Amino acid sequence: MMSRRFVLLCALFAGVASAQVIEFESSGLKYKALTHNGVTIMVSTLHNHIREYGILQVAISNGSPISWGIRPEDFRFQTAEGRVIRASPAKTVINEMLDKGSRSDVSKLITAYESTLFANAQMHSTNGYEARRQDAMAEVGSTRLKAAAATSAIALVTTKLQPGQSTDGAVFYPNGGRPLGAGKLLVNAAGELFEFPMEADPHKSH
Repeated sequence: MMSRRFVLLCALFAGVASAQVIEFESSGLKYKALTHNGVTIMVSTLHNHIREYGILQVAISNGSPISWGIRPEDFRFQTAEGRVIRASPAKTVINEMLDKGSRSDVSKLITAYESTLFANAQMHSTNGYEARRQDAMAEVGSTRLKAAAATSAIALVTTKLQPGQSTDGAVFYPNGGRPLGAGKLLVNAAGELFEFPMEADPHKSH
């Protein structure tokens, strides 16, 4: 079940003006949240990059009375210079890990995502990473297969959220292995445009 804290937090966000981004911290990490049409999206920057990707962590909760589709491709990042980077489909990232993934990639993926996920006591999804991890980690075989399995557990995938459901996942931006930096996150979801101002990550990896 979705955690009671997550439900209460989303209810609080839903009571705030829909155009207002709420910022909060959990275990020293910074998060932003925004609600439109009863759907709440939370976002945080992952400090690590993986291969050619900059990564954001997102969590989505559907507090509306109808179902909504969610796709990683609907998450666009606009840099401070105006360049727009569209998130890669989960399948694209998984296939790259299957082709080129290393033991280091596996370790970095799991460590970066879990450190952010478990630091946020509010982020407990009904069908997110924790629900996917057991099946994915049961994969055996080559290092590349394990890298692909780890990515499939972590990546935000295309899904339809029913009323009361929530999900979380990493969104991957092809950015030459560089952090995304300052800009705006633009998300088309719930029939609305969610817009988050994003600052440069002070913990960025080089």
